[in-house]
Amino acid sequence: MRCGFSVSILLATWLLPGATVVRAEPAASGAKNMYCCQDPASGRSVCADTLPAQCRGRAYRVLDRAGNLLREVAAPLTPEQKAAAAAAAAEEKRIEDAKREQWRKDQALLTTYPTAEDIDYLQKKAEGEARQALKLAQDDMLELQKKQRGLAEEAEFYKRRSMPVDLASQLRATGHEIQLQQELIALRRKELAATTQKYESDRKRYRELTGTAGAKSALPR
Repeated sequence: MRCGFSVSILLATWLLPGATVVRAEPAASGAKNMYCCQDPASGRSVCADTLPAQCRGRAYRVLDRAGNLLREVAAPLTPEQKAAAAAAAAEEKRIEDAKREQWRKDQALLTTYPTAEDIDYLQKKAEGEARQALKLAQDDMLELQKKQRGLAEEAEFYKRRSMPVDLASQLRATGHEIQLQQELIALRRKELAATTQKYESDRKRYRELTGTAGAKSALPR
């Protein structure tokens, strides 16, 4: 009984004025901790050997039998708070993933281009190949257009009479081939532009990583 009485006095002096202590029978030395929270109905602190009903779903404190604060437990998150926390965690993960991916790309770029001159060399080579592919497509277009003009001239003889089936078929097929070749030429032009953009972007990032102002500065090997 002396132990239970002393604990009540200690808790009463620790708690805010008007605090209410709800406790079980006096316990011996080494008994359980005390759980305290603010009663939403009365505004008073409520404490007990086990978590009081008023504390469920609310923030509470855990005290030892001498009234010393051991830890504080936050109130459970509301659905809105959980959603906000999940969104924040997802955004943080997205940022970290982006940082890791950028680091991977940067390391690959520095490995690909040991020196700035390597960017110039590889860009010239890649653009040359892209230009060659474009020229081949354009040359094929000239041949198709020449063929189409020959067929069209031949078709002039059949303005007032039925055109041979074979000639009509060749005209249609050649027209279709020209359409496909136009699409191929447009694609080759896009590839050339994309190649130039890639190496310009790589050169810019290389300078940012190495702190070089010009394209001829080199990384130590």
